[in-house]
Amino acid sequence: MSATYTFSAELWLAQAEAAWVFLTVPPEISDDIEEMAPTKAGFGSVPVSVTIGETAWRTSVFPDAKRSAYVLPVKKAVRTAESIAVGDEVSLTLRLVDPAES
Repeated sequence: MSATYTFSAELWLAQAEAAWVFLTVPPEISDDIEEMAPTKAGFGSVPVSVTIGETAWRTSVFPDAKRSAYVLPVKKAVRTAESIAVGDEVSLTLRLVDPAES
């Protein structure tokens, strides 16, 4: 399972009180992820590595039935480092990570 995608998406706030910030993976890429990652972790998550600007980190994407796509959490440290905020359109590279990778 190895694939890399580059795309842009808008940051959005999931819950005002919790301040979880996400972006939605485009539907066609979400479909690819669904096909390529038949074994998923908790909550249907799929491990990924992400790069926004100069910041790279490992996390997971999660299926969102409301959006019929995967969503990617973007932590505060990344938003601060890259000077991005809710409502901003960001360009990123997302790579599927084999769970066996350390």
